[in-house]
Amino acid sequence: MRKYQKNLIVSEVEHLSEKYVLLKLTDNEPLPEIHPGQFVEVLTPNSKTLLRRPISVNYVDRDNNKLWLLIAMIGDGTKAIGSLRPGDLLNLVFPLGNGFSPVQKVGEEVLLVGGGVGIAPLLEYGKYLKENGAKPSFLLGARTAADLLLIDKFESIAKVYITTEDASAGEKGFVTQHSVLQKKNFDRISVCGPKPMMMAIAGYAKQANIPCEVSLENMMACGLGACLCCVEKTVKGNVCVCTEGPVFNINDLTWQI
Repeated sequence: MRKYQKNLIVSEVEHLSEKYVLLKLTDNEPLPEIHPGQFVEVLTPNSKTLLRRPISVNYVDRDNNKLWLLIAMIGDGTKAIGSLRPGDLLNLVFPLGNGFSPVQKVGEEVLLVGGGVGIAPLLEYGKYLKENGAKPSFLLGARTAADLLLIDKFESIAKVYITTEDASAGEKGFVTQHSVLQKKNFDRISVCGPKPMMMAIAGYAKQANIPCEVSLENMMACGLGACLCCVEKTVKGNVCVCTEGPVFNINDLTWQI
């Protein structure tokens, strides 16, 4: 798949909370093909470092030619990205990596599990699954209700199950404790979020004999496999997550689950 380096125009900025901001980017030309689960490398505005920030593609609005990025403003780089205003330019290298699996069969039930900012790539994947005949469901976890993001967008696509650690929304606990995992059988599971959460869901999937893939969040400084920052050990040896992933079948990883 061809990669692009382009300055996209910031068309909308939505501050979802003090920590999270949703950027909607557009271009004068139609956006290229982007697969669910792929990511972009963002050049931090006014940065003194050449290292880019890897950010998952949150959603592709083809009707309005917009690319959404969900930004967690944690360090100086992401805070600078989150401070952009409509009309500003943001330089991206995209689309990068290998995304989630395509639809396996019409009517298959796929559970998409996300925690924290790891929910970002699941929105676009859920839309893709629904448009191509699958039946997605979302299981989203957060510390509190205030940390749940874009719930209305997820609900517009499919059923949403929620857990919060303080019981302020949905069921109390972690995503691995939600009752839907005991009540409903799924054909596949796809996960993105903190590694302990992904490992826990992977363990559940393995025990239940359900195919499962995870989107790793290793640090990816270049996105092209050159810097070797994101190396992950697999059953086939060490690979760069940015080029071989970020999505992997759990059977290809060496996790102890």
